[in-house]
Amino acid sequence: MARAGEEIVNLRTGQRMVFLETGGETDGQLLRIDTFNPPDAPIEPEHVHPFQESRIELLSGSLRVRIDGEEQNLGPGDSVVIPPGAPHHFWNDGNQEAHSIGEFRPAQHIDLFFEAFFGLARDGKLNDKGLPSLLQLAVSVPAFGDEIRLTRPPWIIQRAIFGFLAPLARLFGYRPDYL
Repeated sequence: MARAGEEIVNLRTGQRMVFLETGGETDGQLLRIDTFNPPDAPIEPEHVHPFQESRIELLSGSLRVRIDGEEQNLGPGDSVVIPPGAPHHFWNDGNQEAHSIGEFRPAQHIDLFFEAFFGLARDGKLNDKGLPSLLQLAVSVPAFGDEIRLTRPPWIIQRAIFGFLAPLARLFGYRPDYL
């Protein structure tokens, strides 16, 4: 379980996060993280946080953000709020590390998702697009579907596919809380 001061690293992308305030520490109201994105890291897949507002405040470097198909550049001091359910992703488009503060309201279990996902990256269990295996997705997607969802394929199709595959994945030992 995440605690303030704990650092996690995505070895695939080089992204680092330091938990500043966790859902457990804020009664589920807020997750606040210090995030460091290296230049030239792979672009994360487009996703949504269906029930959470997220916010990015850039402290140094630069980030390019696409929200609902609209792109904008963030420089030091800029911030952006991403409404619940808005398709988005961001990437470092500069030549130095981008340092930002990220927030999620309410926190739900997004901190557990980050720990599990970075754990998969640490163990080399993500493909070249940054996604886990189909069987890992079959248990992770339903477990964290209230926190984060890929935008493609549509959610109803993801639920059907992973609902069918989840029992097989669990039989083979896959868990959503992979750490």
